[in-house]
Amino acid sequence: RLILDTNSFAYNDRYYKQIRGGAMGSAFTQVLANIYMLEWEQDLIAYQASKNEIYGRYIDDIFMTTNESIDEMKNILDRANDKDVKIKINYQIGKSVDFLDITIHNEDGRLRTCLYHKPSAEPYILPYSSDHPRHISRNIPYAALLRAARICSDVNDFHTECIRIDMSLLLNEYPPSFIRKQFYHFFHCNKAMNVLTELNANSYRHLHQKSLYQPTRREKQLTVVLKDAVLSPAVLKTKVWDKSIMYPRYQFDASNSKTLSVQFYKWWKNDYKNEKASLRTVKIRLVANTNETVESYLIHKKPPKEILTRMENDRHNRGFVVKLVASVCNFHFISFVYCQHLFDK
Repeated sequence: RLILDTNSFAYNDRYYKQIRGGAMGSAFTQVLANIYMLEWEQDLIAYQASKNEIYGRYIDDIFMTTNESIDEMKNILDRANDKDVKIKINYQIGKSVDFLDITIHNEDGRLRTCLYHKPSAEPYILPYSSDHPRHISRNIPYAALLRAARICSDVNDFHTECIRIDMSLLLNEYPPSFIRKQFYHFFHCNKAMNVLTELNANSYRHLHQKSLYQPTRREKQLTVVLKDAVLSPAVLKTKVWDKSIMYPRYQFDASNSKTLSVQFYKWWKNDYKNEKASLRTVKIRLVANTNETVESYLIHKKPPKEILTRMENDRHNRGFVVKLVASVCNFHFISFVYCQHLFDK
C-alpha cells in the first residue's frame, strides 16, 4: 500500500497525487504487476501444458504456440479477456508473429527466429564523433553482432543483420577500417572466422548455440547474488578494498585523452614505480568520466526543492494541494496483454 498510495509528481509548479495504479517506471510496481499477471495467467498456462505447447510471458507480452483451430483459440482468448476488467487482450495469430524484438516464423513445425525492427525505427547509434571513450565505440559493433547471433537461428538471417549493422555504423560516421577490425575481432574471439568469410552454416549453428546459452554479465551478477541471498544479502556485504589497485578518474576529452593516458603511465612509471618508491607494487587503471549529455540538461526527474517545501507548507495550511482524478493520472495497473500465436496448420 505504501507504494501504490503515495505516488505523487510535480507538473507546472503544482503537486498531483496518483490515485489509481502505479507508474511502470517503478521497480516495485513492475514486481506487483508480475505477481498480478502470474495469478491471472494460470488458466492459460494449464491449458498450454495440457496440449504440450509453448507459453512464455515478459511483463505484458505473451507468446504461445498451438495446433488448435483459429476459432477455438479465439474462444479461449475471449474467455480470458472476460476474466478481469483491468486486463485487455489484443492478439495476433499467424504463421509469423513479432514478439518483443524477435520475429518468429513457423516453417512446417520448425520455429525460425530473426531480429524484429520497427518500421519507424531509425538506424541511429552513438556517432563515432561523439565525445565518449573509445572503448564504448568498440563495444557497439560487438554487442550488436552478439545480439544478432543470439536471436537469428538461420545463417542467412544473421548475414542480413550483419549488413544492417555495417550500414548503421557507416551512417553514423564509423570508419570502414574500424568496422572491419571490430567485425574481425568478434568472429575471431568466438572462433567462427569461416562464418565471416564463407557463411558456413555448421559453424554458425555452433556460434548461435554458444551465444544463446552464454550468460550475460548481468545474469552472472544475479547468479552470485541469488546463490546466498538470504544468508548473506548483497546490501549487507562489505566491499573488499584492494590496496594493490588504484582507479584515478579524469574527465574524458577526445582531443587529448589518448595522449593523456600515455603521458600519465609514463609519469607514474618514472616517479612512483621505481624500486625505492612506496607505491611500486600498486597498479593503476585510468577511468574516464563521460561528459554530460543534452538529456541531462533537458530532463529533470526530481522537482526543485522550493516546490517540495511549498507543498509541505500548503499541506499544513489547506490540506493536500491537488488530487488529480482526470485521465492524465488514471493509469491502469496493467495496460494490456499482447497475445501472439503460431499455428502448425
